[in-house]
Amino acid sequence: MYIDSYNSRGFMINGNRVLGPCALLPHSVVQWNVGSHQDITEDSFSLFWLLEPRIEIVVVGTGDRTERLQSQVLQAMRQRGIAVEVQDTPNACATFNFLCHEGRVTGAALIPPPGGTSLTSLGQAAQ
Repeated sequence: MYIDSYNSRGFMINGNRVLGPCALLPHSVVQWNVGSHQDITEDSFSLFWLLEPRIEIVVVGTGDRTERLQSQVLQAMRQRGIAVEVQDTPNACATFNFLCHEGRVTGAALIPPPGGTSLTSLGQAAQ
């Protein structure tokens, strides 16, 4: 799984366009029914703890800036043995790619950053 690029409308993942917020799992991508970081609940993270093999870490991209998630949501993930890293979406995309490259069992929950419509290629930024 690799995030090629992102814009205000969504993401390009493994060459496929995904519109809106999405959840990345080790072998699939699904639409994520949140509008902003304020919509993130324990239920919206439930798909991450239902999987085998167990996800080690979920990288959360909260848009154009890092936003604080509800403490009970973070606690629910910790109780299930899943680390959560909350970042702005551009950094969350780069962190997800790095962790996957390391071979970690990683998930991501990403909200597109608002703003311009130009694609930002993560591959070019890394070079």
